[in-house]
Amino acid sequence: MALGFVVGLLPGLGGPTTLALMLPFVFKMTPIEAFAFLLGMLAVTATTGDITSILFGIPGEPTTAATIVDGHAMAKNGEAGRALGAAMMSSLVGAVFGALVLGLAIPIVRPLVLTLGSPEFFMLALLGITFVASLSGEALVKGLLAGGLGLWLATIGLDPVTGIQRYTFGQLFLWDGIGLVPVTIGFYAIPELIEMANAGSSIAKLDVGRVGGVWEGVRDTFRHWLLVIRCSALGTFISIIPGLGAATTQWLAYAHAVQSSSGRERFGKGAVEGVLGPGAANNSSLGGSLVTTVAFGVPASVATAILMGAFFVQGLVPGPAMLTPAPKGHLAVTLAMVWTIVISNIITVAICLVFMGPLARITQIRSTLLVPFILVLVYVGAFAEKNVFEDLGVVLAFGALGWAMSKLDWPRPPLLLGLVLGPLAENRLFLSTDNYGAAWLLRPGVLIIAAVMAAGLIVPIVSQRRNRPTAAPTEVSTGARGWRLDGATAFNLGLVILFAVALWMSRRFDVRAGLFPWTITAAGLTLAIVHAASALTSRRRPGVPRETLAGGPSSGDTPRRTSAICGWILGMYAAIWLLGFSLATLLTTVLYLRAARERWPITICLSLAGFAFVYGLFEKGLGVPFPTGQLFVWLGWGG
Repeated sequence: MALGFVVGLLPGLGGPTTLALMLPFVFKMTPIEAFAFLLGMLAVTATTGDITSILFGIPGEPTTAATIVDGHAMAKNGEAGRALGAAMMSSLVGAVFGALVLGLAIPIVRPLVLTLGSPEFFMLALLGITFVASLSGEALVKGLLAGGLGLWLATIGLDPVTGIQRYTFGQLFLWDGIGLVPVTIGFYAIPELIEMANAGSSIAKLDVGRVGGVWEGVRDTFRHWLLVIRCSALGTFISIIPGLGAATTQWLAYAHAVQSSSGRERFGKGAVEGVLGPGAANNSSLGGSLVTTVAFGVPASVATAILMGAFFVQGLVPGPAMLTPAPKGHLAVTLAMVWTIVISNIITVAICLVFMGPLARITQIRSTLLVPFILVLVYVGAFAEKNVFEDLGVVLAFGALGWAMSKLDWPRPPLLLGLVLGPLAENRLFLSTDNYGAAWLLRPGVLIIAAVMAAGLIVPIVSQRRNRPTAAPTEVSTGARGWRLDGATAFNLGLVILFAVALWMSRRFDVRAGLFPWTITAAGLTLAIVHAASALTSRRRPGVPRETLAGGPSSGDTPRRTSAICGWILGMYAAIWLLGFSLATLLTTVLYLRAARERWPITICLSLAGFAFVYGLFEKGLGVPFPTGQLFVWLGWGG
């Protein structure tokens, strides 16, 4: 549990990565000890990952990214304690719910899972994306385009069956595709860094006198207990399906929280329901994913796939034997898993609630002291997933994309969900077409899911248009300026070009490697053309799109501060390349704090703390193979 607490707080490490590192230690343990050891860590990473997501806007775990949307907004509103309290208690409820399902529902869900075929799995993937895209309300096309972009990004790399390279541009590191962790970190942390530097204040822009509200957040969990239970059930039962783990259910739970709320305009600005839903779904997903692993021997997620290794190390075979009492079976081990999940979360949440006050006060620290350490977390977290230096470039690229999307009011969650669901959707689409031809489109399950998708897309639009006040006809006159090439127009045209080039490049793929890219890029190009054309010919609201990517009539200092923080972000990237992670952390922290006119004692202490954090914890303690700085390679000092 202590290890899981740290892993959840540190971006980039991840529960699955740590599980893999822990497997060698279980050889001489009994089965119950082994799974207590492994699940004790895994069960709490999502809970503590919410802390980093809420306080800094950086997902401690990829499965806690959805918590950022409203959780970090609450922190900036001075409600960090309330957000953390809500996240902790909803996580506990979700974990207990998922554990109970694991203990009770295995015999029940087996017939249900076995009735779903590849077409239904493909439609479920699309259902998740369309539900999250529908959060955009009247900007539905933007949401669908963002989801389509995420699906296309998921096709980058080697085709898993034929081995054909797709959109790799001759880069070896792209053969494995684009990692979710660097994309998520860049997508959310870089825009947050820029905003923090522009504001020049602490994360919490409002000082509420007493930093707290933790118990208010706990009470929120019980005020909205129906939402928490529904999202717990959603996380549990969706994650039973292989491939649809917490990285997916968090967004589905968030979508459900928005669609079931009467005040949807509050979401994205600090709605506590936007924290409760993903918090409950994240932790309930572990119990659900263990159902298929224990009962059928089919790993439902990356983490449970690694846990399968522990089964084999212990000489256990997942299946009916895990549901049979001794001496013929190992039901005691299965029940031990249930209790491990429950007890680990109870203890972790209790500890978090006790120390929540000091944790929440982090948001009151001025930004100049936080920015260099958040930068360190960004780069170390991005590298730690696959130990590839090029992932730092991925962070920068998606940081720029995330910043542009946030300034132009494009929804980011659909892109992330598309990246998560892309491999599953591609595999199921090919199997559906290969096995059934076009007839899979008429299967009853497919038609039912399609009807649910249509309802999820249409109902929010209709309800919003009914509730929208009638706009003055004169507003349309602002469209006379619509043909000027501004940031929004350039972004729209960029999407058209991107999808057109991607479709052209895919012409050489064979059917197996090309079916999914052809489908996604053709649909994406169509939507991009429609959206760009409508945006060019109609300006329905004054001031949209914004005059510049920096966002409207802001203070004169904003462009200068934006350029300065972007320079620091790029400068640290260059320093890491030249000097290596540890020395770059020391040097850039000293320079940044001195440039911010911090006193020498604070500068030296914080810089040494950052160096010790990277060198002592990651490089020596965890054995992360940081690359040698290029300068030392040139000097012949590299290992």
